Amino acid sequence: MPEGHSIRRLASAFADGFLDQRMQVSSPQGRFASGASQIDGHVLVATRAKGKHLFLAFAPSPDTDAEHWRWLHIHLGLYGAWTFAGDDAFHGPHAIGAPRVRIAETETVVRSDAADLAWQSMHDRSSGMWEPLPPRGAVRVRLRSDHGVADLTGPTRCVVIDAAELAAVEKRLGPDPLLPDPNGTERAAFVSSVRASRVTAGALLMDQSVMAGVGNIYRAELLYRAKVHPLRTGASLSARKVGSIWDDAVALMADGVADGKIVTTRVEDRQVPQDQWYVYHRDGRPCLRCRRTVAVADLAGRRVYWCPGCQRAS
Repeated sequence: MPEGHSIRRLASAFADGFLDQRMQVSSPQGRFASGASQIDGHVLVATRAKGKHLFLAFAPSPDTDAEHWRWLHIHLGLYGAWTFAGDDAFHGPHAIGAPRVRIAETETVVRSDAADLAWQSMHDRSSGMWEPLPPRGAVRVRLRSDHGVADLTGPTRCVVIDAAELAAVEKRLGPDPLLPDPNGTERAAFVSSVRASRVTAGALLMDQSVMAGVGNIYRAELLYRAKVHPLRTGASLSARKVGSIWDDAVALMADGVADGKIVTTRVEDRQVPQDQWYVYHRDGRPCLRCRRTVAVADLAGRRVYWCPGCQRAS
């Protein structure tokens, strides 16, 4: 499942490629036809992200009051992805989302050279105008401007909501390490929530009402870097320790936004350049630091990874 840094990059990609442009909105698959009709022909006036949720605001005109905006609310889930293409004037990622094996937690940039035009777009020979290629697969939503197109496939959630519904969604989400926190209130709320709970640290970091945006990779890596066993309860951790996990999440996820990929290892710990993670998907292999075998177990329906040597249970 794409994690918070990818959703932040999506919000930026839409702002860079489509903001203040009037959009053609369609549902080639047909499942979103009713929703598409509500925002088709409207202007994309704002983009925002919180946790793993993407929100795109549409309005009849740029000067429409915000209370009357309609928001396209997207949650990619395990299988959702956005794919972008465009003409020479369009700049953006090729794809962000799942499947991770295709994009390797990174994104490639849309290019307008001849090699990429084969998949990216085509020009109408009679008019000389750029035209996107027909949708590939089950495209839930296609957003199109004069210079670019974005196709959404496989989302868990894809609905049009109003301002009140947007506020309700955001209220259910916990603090987001990628959002500004000048007074430390989000950090304090995270520390308080974790230390008040007897739920395991591994489960708490995946609870989007506790920390929004963290997924399985960041969960495993944050706990490893903090030397916290995933089965320790939140209440057993000191405020200092929980605060350090938040601070590390802020730094690592900001790097993810900047780089378009998750890298949690320090250069001196890597055995080979491909060692991006300490424990995630390294079960059965030696820990990069202590050489103990990395363990894996199921926790609340997801696999959790840890090093028995570096992350002791007590």
